[in-house]
Amino acid sequence: MDAQDHQSPPSQPPHLRQVLVLRPPPVFAVHEQYISNKFHILKAYESPLPTRDFLQANAQSVKAVLCSGSGPITADVLRDLPALEIVVSTTTGVNHIDMAECRRRGIRVTNVGDLFSDDVADVAVGLLIDVMRRISGGDRFVRGGRWPVTGLYPLGSKLGGKRIGIVGLGNIGSRVASRLEAMGCIVSYTSRLRKHSTPFTFYPDVHQLATDSDALVLCCALTNDTRHMINNKVMKALGKNGVIVNVARGAVINEADLVKCLEDGEIAGAGLDVYENEPNVPKQLLGLDNVVVLPHCSAFTKECFEDAAQIVVGNLEAFFTNKPLITPVTNDF
Repeated sequence: MDAQDHQSPPSQPPHLRQVLVLRPPPVFAVHEQYISNKFHILKAYESPLPTRDFLQANAQSVKAVLCSGSGPITADVLRDLPALEIVVSTTTGVNHIDMAECRRRGIRVTNVGDLFSDDVADVAVGLLIDVMRRISGGDRFVRGGRWPVTGLYPLGSKLGGKRIGIVGLGNIGSRVASRLEAMGCIVSYTSRLRKHSTPFTFYPDVHQLATDSDALVLCCALTNDTRHMINNKVMKALGKNGVIVNVARGAVINEADLVKCLEDGEIAGAGLDVYENEPNVPKQLLGLDNVVVLPHCSAFTKECFEDAAQIVVGNLEAFFTNKPLITPVTNDF
């Protein structure tokens, strides 16, 4: 991104097109100036009006919305925006958008494609290593002055040779799998469809996968079928030495079951970047030394945010100039 892209123009040219933002996505917050230089941003979050009143006041003029999971595009929001033609998401996942209503109304949707896949895969592997080798726990051990006062630090677990089950072998899951295979892990997976091009062993359901795995890495989309897919039964199948890593969506795990299984020692640990009711993280998880928590930031790198801002701007410019969208989301669901 060139430096001149971040320079403020002396004034907003009148021809800049309107783009509504309900709540600022992280990518927008970091690159607001760059995006605002190209479009007239309607900031609902800064208006003294209640959100619905703000939407209704701009209902006839708003054709484009920029969003992320922090500002869901629900059926109610869509209902208040009768002129809306496109929803531009700064994320890969679109579970925060009512896709069925968008399809019904012919509203186009874009995301950032697989831009974040490598960065999320890196964090997934990092969380797995952290939990198994007890890295964050060791950091707290030293900072708390317990070394060498309390003796030997608890032993971690070797990663090489472990059976790792990937839940969802899409763009992110396949990258996680290739990284873990290179580290000497035995990789298997379950997914909506069997991937005939991969050498990894396929399991038809997550319970069978958990039974034959030492750890599960969750990389699937959140759908009605995957909500609470990882429950008490699956965790017990994974076993007392098992580890769960979640870089998908929080609600893929039944969080109450996860807390109980961790507290009762039914599984060995968890590495979590996502939660059911963000930004609320169960307090019980924060008190457990075998749990590593991140603030839903696995895709947060400066390089990715720069690229994402350019994709967002590219999709908006394509829309306003009647050109093909860069990363359209298919409505075949």
